Amino acid sequence: MNKKKPRTFRKKLIFFNLLTIICIASAISFYTYFSYKEDVIVSETENSSHRLHSLSARLDIACGEMNNIVQNCAGRKTLFLTTLNRNNPTGSKEVKIYAANVLKDMCAISGYSKYINKLIVYEKDRMFLQAGTSYGNYQDPMTLMDAPWFQQLLNTNTKTHPLNLKKNIFSVETAGDQYILPLLQPLDRTPARVKEDAWVFLAVSPKLFKDSLDFMPEGKKISILTADYDPIASINMDTWNSRTIQDILKEQTSMRGSLITHLNSLDCVINWEHLSPSGLILYEVLPIKDMPLDMHILYTTIFLIFMSALVIGLILSLLFSHYLSRPISRLTQHMKMISTGEFSRNPELETNDELGMIGKQINDMSDHISNLMESRIQDEKEKMNMEIKMLQAQINPHFLYNTLDSIKWIATMQHSTGIVRVVSALSSLLKNMAKGFNEKVTVRQELDFLNNYITIEKIRYIELFDVEISLEDPSLYNARIIKLTLQPIVENSIFSGIEPSGKPGLIKINIYTKNQILYISIRDNGVGISEENITRLLTDTDRVTKHYMSGIGLPNVDRRIKLVYGEEYGLHIESEVGSYTCVTVSLPLEFDDMMNEI
Repeated sequence: MNKKKPRTFRKKLIFFNLLTIICIASAISFYTYFSYKEDVIVSETENSSHRLHSLSARLDIACGEMNNIVQNCAGRKTLFLTTLNRNNPTGSKEVKIYAANVLKDMCAISGYSKYINKLIVYEKDRMFLQAGTSYGNYQDPMTLMDAPWFQQLLNTNTKTHPLNLKKNIFSVETAGDQYILPLLQPLDRTPARVKEDAWVFLAVSPKLFKDSLDFMPEGKKISILTADYDPIASINMDTWNSRTIQDILKEQTSMRGSLITHLNSLDCVINWEHLSPSGLILYEVLPIKDMPLDMHILYTTIFLIFMSALVIGLILSLLFSHYLSRPISRLTQHMKMISTGEFSRNPELETNDELGMIGKQINDMSDHISNLMESRIQDEKEKMNMEIKMLQAQINPHFLYNTLDSIKWIATMQHSTGIVRVVSALSSLLKNMAKGFNEKVTVRQELDFLNNYITIEKIRYIELFDVEISLEDPSLYNARIIKLTLQPIVENSIFSGIEPSGKPGLIKINIYTKNQILYISIRDNGVGISEENITRLLTDTDRVTKHYMSGIGLPNVDRRIKLVYGEEYGLHIESEVGSYTCVTVSLPLEFDDMMNEI
């Protein structure tokens, strides 16, 4: 397998820094783009508002002039004064001609005479005057009063005068316009009469609004609606769904405003404004894609921002990575030196930052490893010395075995059977003790070793005690047990239990199993142990007197069992002062299929 080239910390740092900078630069670029786009939308929306406001001012003036004509005709009492005198028909005719000319002059003075389709002043049985761009007919008042909207318009509040688009009811040959925007008001000088008997009617031509839109900039999409959302005039709105826009405007409650919506599969801004008192509605549609977004400048700006952020970020990454990689390089070099066995302390690693803390820990680790190495070397030296001493010490047991063997043969020749038994038992004891304490033997081997010890102690104490051994099952002779487990316990029973009592005693050893655990209980009828001494007996490792044969006390036996098998095993002591002491050994049940002799 090919080994991959390791990536250095500096390269990783530069890579992640550049990745972060690219993300930031991209975010700034997107923000610049959308911010610029939003600014353009806001600017174009404001320009549209200004256009609509300018158009509304122009239409306010025109509608105001139309309204003034109606108000003047309805409110002047001197204009047709002579027509009230029925006894002067000539004067009445002259006044009528004069009044008709005045109507024409009033239309001309307003500046909007070409947009007045028809102006009628009517008073039943007394007066009928007419002016405007369309031809008149003496039947016009009757035709007008038969119109379905006449009565409603006559009863409208004279202060609001809302304009609504109506189909022209006059003769097609003389009407001039197919649709008109009518204004109607009763004459003020005949309050005693009903409204239908005296009124002023003015029909505004839709051309007024079409011509007003001609002053708007080329290409703009603007439309004018009545208060009932009927379209009067528009420019560049042929391909747009006006009904959808009208439905959107009906949902708006403010007099003017703007919103962004989706029209004709395009994102658009709709600007609107309501006129008062005419009730007209002006709106403009601004497709966002048609707004003057200078994409070349925008892309150039974004590119410069992106590249500037990238270059600055790369330079800062190199400087920052160089600043960080130096202490890391020092740490790496020092770790390589440690791997070669050089554990000297490097003060340069201990800077005043997090890496310096790591360097200090590495220096402390180097010192600790160096001390451990020196300690191990010293331990090896001591171990070597101990091995030499152990080799030397092996000479003494062999010499002692040979000497005891010679004594045994001399005693045999002299027929001293007691000396032969003691020497044989002692020789066997010494041989087993010289082999070590922690190896495992069978229960049979451990009992044989214990019998040698009991033989010697019985001769010493002249049958002061007796020992009884019982097994639950003969197969337990093959169970495994740590060597020299029972002898220290029996030794403790003799010296601490039976001997202080001053009378013959009995030691009972019972071997049995329960739940795959081997139990060996050693019970004596000696002086017993107090409660406070039981706990101390298993924890005090110094309670081994020099005259004890094995040199191993109960705490050591308990500790050896726990080290080999676990804390749940060991010795358990029960005692009653002046009556008995029972020490129970517990350890896992193990069998040795191969019977090996010691």
